[in-house]
Amino acid sequence: MSTNTRPIDREAVVRRHNVAITKPNAEHILSVGNGDFAYSADITGMQTFTSFHDQSTAIRQGVTAVNTATMSSWGWHEMPNPDGFVLDDAMSDHTTRRGVVRYPDRHDMEGAMRGQVSDENRPGAWLNSNPQRLDLGRIGFTFRDPNGDLVDIEPGLLTNTEQELDLWSGTITSRFRYDGEPVTVLTVAAPDTSTVAFNVSSPLLADGRLRIALRFPYAHPGFFQTSDWDNPERHTSTLAASHHAATIARELDSTRYTVELGFTNGMVRTVANDTHTFELVAESDQIELVAHFSEKAAVPQLSSFDTVLNASGKSWERFWCSGAAVDFSGTMDTRAQELERRVILSQYLTAVNSTGVMPPAETGLITNSWSGKSHLEMHFWHAAHFATWGRPELLLPSLHWYLSILDRAKTTATSQGYPGARWPKQVGPDGRESPDPIGSFLVWQQPHVLYLLELAWQASAPEARSALVLEFAELVDETAAFMAAFAEERDGQFHLLAPIMPAQEFYDVTTTEDPTYELAYWWWGLEIAQLWRERSGSDRHTTWSTVQDNLAPPHVEDGRYTAIATEPYLRRDDHPALLAALGVVPPTPLIDPAIMTSTLTNVLETWDWPSAWGWDFPVIAMTASRLGKADIAIDALLRDEIKNRFTVVGHNSQMGSILPIYLPGNGSLLAAVSMLATNGFPDSWDVQTEGFTPWP
Repeated sequence: MSTNTRPIDREAVVRRHNVAITKPNAEHILSVGNGDFAYSADITGMQTFTSFHDQSTAIRQGVTAVNTATMSSWGWHEMPNPDGFVLDDAMSDHTTRRGVVRYPDRHDMEGAMRGQVSDENRPGAWLNSNPQRLDLGRIGFTFRDPNGDLVDIEPGLLTNTEQELDLWSGTITSRFRYDGEPVTVLTVAAPDTSTVAFNVSSPLLADGRLRIALRFPYAHPGFFQTSDWDNPERHTSTLAASHHAATIARELDSTRYTVELGFTNGMVRTVANDTHTFELVAESDQIELVAHFSEKAAVPQLSSFDTVLNASGKSWERFWCSGAAVDFSGTMDTRAQELERRVILSQYLTAVNSTGVMPPAETGLITNSWSGKSHLEMHFWHAAHFATWGRPELLLPSLHWYLSILDRAKTTATSQGYPGARWPKQVGPDGRESPDPIGSFLVWQQPHVLYLLELAWQASAPEARSALVLEFAELVDETAAFMAAFAEERDGQFHLLAPIMPAQEFYDVTTTEDPTYELAYWWWGLEIAQLWRERSGSDRHTTWSTVQDNLAPPHVEDGRYTAIATEPYLRRDDHPALLAALGVVPPTPLIDPAIMTSTLTNVLETWDWPSAWGWDFPVIAMTASRLGKADIAIDALLRDEIKNRFTVVGHNSQMGSILPIYLPGNGSLLAAVSMLATNGFPDSWDVQTEGFTPWP
């Protein structure tokens, strides 16, 4: 059982999981950042070995790599659109009980990745890949010989490499030797601006053999690529240098941003025959560099390295001292230490990548997946844990973003013949839906914003709750209005009918009906909306109640739930999402715990686990926790499967270099642990917990 007999030494728990790297590894990068900005570094503490970490190269070689990019929530780019493609160009007609409805489903992702796009799918290909998140620039070392000539080196030429990420302060310390001389680098990011700062010490600086280079790529429209280094003519980088300062103005088509540099000595110079590379040449064996990236022309006065360092340390200490904490050190089970490691590193990674002003990409601010766009069905896994870990203030910025796209979501619903607002699946910052033959028919993202708001309300101070209800009243009503209308009446029951795609994304959208998870989630989402009406002083909505009271029960076969209510009823691969109907979703009138217990047992015995994804194992854990089976929950969280492994730096890799980072795996782990913290760990486990907000 978990106990709370002594306060947790939070600093000790966190620091015992500081990340240590002793040799270059293309998969292992370390990041500093603040939720809206992140800088990812290689073994040098900078972005020196671009080719070594290039994901495209790694795929061809059959290995895993992670790009070392600089990314932000505001840094986006759109390729020229000479054909003027609009969303309607990627739509197809679908027959429904409401008549013919158009959905944006004309896109062939596999064909686009191979560079084989048919004329029919060209609009969808462009709309799906645009806009793309920008790699704002690389800051790394260049090495030169005593004559000043560039030396092209590989990571293996560095010796005595050692690197540590101090999680308590958010500081990376990197040490290595080159040509027999030592180099030490401190890397840190500001907590509130797009700023990264470095302190570099080495005798190689003073004689010019070690320099700091700033390199700027063009944007890339590919599925996972962050940078295009082969088209220098398509963008400009303009340097304005002065004493101990420089500004680089960037222009990529209609995108513009600036990089302001402050340094303690030396000068920034252009590099011959390279219009997008600049070198900072130091004048002593120690230099401090602060780089501030901004989408605005007016850039604030730069801070010093020490100022950024101190601000980062205070911010991270506040983070770790806020909200909840858990200490597994009293547990004799040998798996407990690994679970604690994953918990601590996942908190750090989600704080760096998932606390910004819009829902994050699945690979956060580290590298691109799906052109860096947000997947709103994953937002729950990215961010629900912030509330249950007692940090609702880290969830609210991305919830406010939904208000900014509410009108677009209402337009989508109207175009499909519904009232209210229908939330898209895959989006850039403006909320425009990306065409996709699967994503356009997903609906499990629809209740997410309601559930996330409810979790934020539960975790907020009593005096803040009324303002939250008032601010999001329209969003809640419009979200629920669509849900109530989407459930169609047939023979006295309300059903979720085709075209629809469940969370387990391998069913026929034209014939699928009544997916189990979505049915339960529909009831729960409408119930949240009813609660918010009551909190605002309004009566429960009678139409919504009618839908709730008459929702079709999920399909049962052999005493177990199936995924959907139409043939083939259940595939045993991909996401076992049917379990989420009682696990992610709290108890509802639609789900029988005894039937769900049998369903859980069957899934554990028969599922094709190599096909499961990182968030599936926490789903199993949450269902087991709801059913009072904490031992099964722990087994699921630590099950040794290919997509349930966490690297030395804490990343949950899924598909090699195509998807080497998967933040939904990190966030869902934290969600499941927070449920166990309040429902109970196994009796044999001695776990210290404090500060958790119970799940509904």
